[in-house]
Order: sequence, then structure tokens, then C-alpha cells
Amino acid sequence: MTPRQPRIRAIFFDYGGTLDSRGLAWKEHFWPIYERYGVNVDYDRFVKAFYASDDSLVEEGRPDLDLHGIVHEQVRRVLMHLGIQDHDLAEKIAGDFCKSSLESINAAMPILEYLKNTFHLGIISNNYGNLEAICRQTGLDSVMDVMVDSRVIGATKPDSRIFKAGIEPLRLEPDQCMMVGDSLPRDVEGALKMGMQAVWLVPEEKRREAAEIRPSSEVHVITDLREIPGLTGMEA
Repeated sequence: MTPRQPRIRAIFFDYGGTLDSRGLAWKEHFWPIYERYGVNVDYDRFVKAFYASDDSLVEEGRPDLDLHGIVHEQVRRVLMHLGIQDHDLAEKIAGDFCKSSLESINAAMPILEYLKNTFHLGIISNNYGNLEAICRQTGLDSVMDVMVDSRVIGATKPDSRIFKAGIEPLRLEPDQCMMVGDSLPRDVEGALKMGMQAVWLVPEEKRREAAEIRPSSEVHVITDLREIPGLTGMEA
């Protein structure tokens, strides 16, 4: 008897907070690194500086920067907004962040390669115009059929246009696609509005809370990408 094929034909992933960490958005991923290097500001002030840096990079668009380049520039601008000019400090913070990100990506690669045997894979990311450069540097381009960068197409999640930009090249219907991401409003609710299946990646300590506040029981809450095969009818 031929095994029943999964109905899902494509799986899309967010990049920041999903492939480069287990459910931690960049600002939460960055914050303990800043603390470790003695940047003594309260969290609210850090968040304001983080978003000021982030917004300026999105507005400019930086397709010329790979992962190391964009992270260093993000850190440099955060420190500038905090009134700190310290090149060595920026290098240390950016270096630790990149090391952690690459460790997460390398840990994810075996499951991505496994999923690639059955599904189309893609990334749909709110980014700075340099998603493809990041994917080339990290090796993610070797397993992705589609890489959609919000800065390139002019629409950010949860706008339906960014999801369409991922789905249409694969000639699939939304209900044949799954979106995996760490953001409830951008990844999960955006995908659901589009008619896709949604998987919410959260840190282990937030699993119970996420299960209670998810939009519906059809939204799967996971803490590890290795849980995905079990959601698609595959064996892990």
C-alpha cells in the first residue's frame, strides 16, 4: 500500500526569531548579550534604541550586508542611540549574537534537509533587503526554494502580499502551505488570514501560555523545529 501523502506541500519559515533562535525575537535575543557586556540601561530604553536602529535599517535597505554586517550595523546604531560610541563593544555584542544565530541555524539544518525531501521550503521574512545574502552566508539557500524579503517586495507581514509572494512561485494554494514563525501577529495571524496553516514557535517556558492564547486549537505550538514532521503526517 502506498503511504498517504501529506496534504501540506510547502513549509515556510520566518527567519529572525525562528531559524536563528528557538522562538526569541531579535530584541529578546540581543538583550542578555547587552547586559552581559555591561550596557546598564533599563529594558524600555533599550527597546526604544533597538527599534530606532531597526527602523532606520529597514528604511535604508541594506542588500549589501550579510549576517555579520547587518548585525554589527544594528548594534552600532543601538549603542549610538544609547549615547555609547565603542567599536570594540559593538564587535563583542555582534559577535556573540552571530555565534548564537549560526549555532541555531546549524542545529536546524538537519531537520530542514529532512523536510526538503518531501516539501517545498521557503523563508518569508520582514527583513532589510539582504535576506538572500544572509541565506548564502549561512547555507540556508541550499534548502530553500523561495526567499521572500519584505524590503524587496514592499510589504511586511502580516500583509497578505508577502505571503502571496512566497506561495505563487510554487503554484500552490494557501491551504497547501504551512507557516512557521515566532510572532503571533505577524507569522501566525498573518498566515491564518491568508488561509495557510500556522505553527507558532516559542521558548519552552512559554509553551503553556502560548497554547492558552493561540487563536484556535488548529494553531500548533512548538518549541523545537524537530516537532514539525509530526505535524505534517511524516515520521520524525
